[in-house]
Amino acid sequence: MFWDFLTLRPESLHQVMILFSDRGIPDGYRHMNGYGSHTFKMVNSCDNAVYVKFHFKTDQGIKNLDVKRARDLAADDPDYSIRDLFNAIANGNHPTWTLYIQVMTFEEAAANKFNPFDITKVWSHADYPLIPVGKLVLNRNPTNYFADIEQIAFSPAHMVPGIEPSPDKLLQGRLFSYSDTHRYRLGANYLQLPVNCPYRSKVTNYQRDGPQAHDNQGSAPNYYPNSFSGPEQQPAYRMSSFDVSGAVAKYDLSNDDNYTQAGLLYRNVFPKDEQKRLVENIVDNLKHAADFLQEKAIYHFTQIDDGLGKELREHLKLAKCSKANL
Repeated sequence: MFWDFLTLRPESLHQVMILFSDRGIPDGYRHMNGYGSHTFKMVNSCDNAVYVKFHFKTDQGIKNLDVKRARDLAADDPDYSIRDLFNAIANGNHPTWTLYIQVMTFEEAAANKFNPFDITKVWSHADYPLIPVGKLVLNRNPTNYFADIEQIAFSPAHMVPGIEPSPDKLLQGRLFSYSDTHRYRLGANYLQLPVNCPYRSKVTNYQRDGPQAHDNQGSAPNYYPNSFSGPEQQPAYRMSSFDVSGAVAKYDLSNDDNYTQAGLLYRNVFPKDEQKRLVENIVDNLKHAADFLQEKAIYHFTQIDDGLGKELREHLKLAKCSKANL
């Protein structure tokens, strides 16, 4: 079923190649990058907006595990990665990531040859270079794992003023689904939990009652408008406006170019030894799929790179011969 889905959705193949490459098994959390993946908007004080992508690049350097080492750790030491991170912070070796952004204007987005809101595509670093803007530093371990970690509620809908969502369809869905999940997992008042509260300001709104309500805002009214100094809209924090045009309809992604970027990743980013390991890792999984799914996968990988398709076919033949001789 795994390869049935992938071969029917070739837009997934760029990410699939990352998954089966060396990058798919990072050597702990300190040695991996983080990506916002979605396209967001950044808006300045003059209400001028641009589209952006966020990249957190590890300052510890990229390190990956080979397949055998990863299998051994998964079986014998599943806490390897989290222990490595905890100990590094505890010993004062605070891991850091440099935050970069890519910037695309609305005009560039409208004229782009690909959909800049398609999460299966990447923005060219040559056309939209990385701009360093800050640092992420992990300098303190949690004192209570349940309170500080298991109750935390991350969501792409939690944005500071100046950062807004783009028309990215997957992002638009996540803006709603994450909060729904948190209400189910943590309760209707999950935003009142200390780990999810702002530290230097007090939230005032018209939400009241429900299980685990820590702050019901006293006797303040729970309706708007009112005559008792209830909270008002804050125009300074409103979201920016943008123009919408064109027809609204379902869009068929099957005609998109789903191979060019995957081919560039294979030929221009992966060195020869990593290309070899990519083939071995794909074959190690794909060999268990039905023959017709193997053929479909080979077809798609051949569209990405002819040499990649040939290597996969040859290695799958060898895998079949080995199985037949058992």
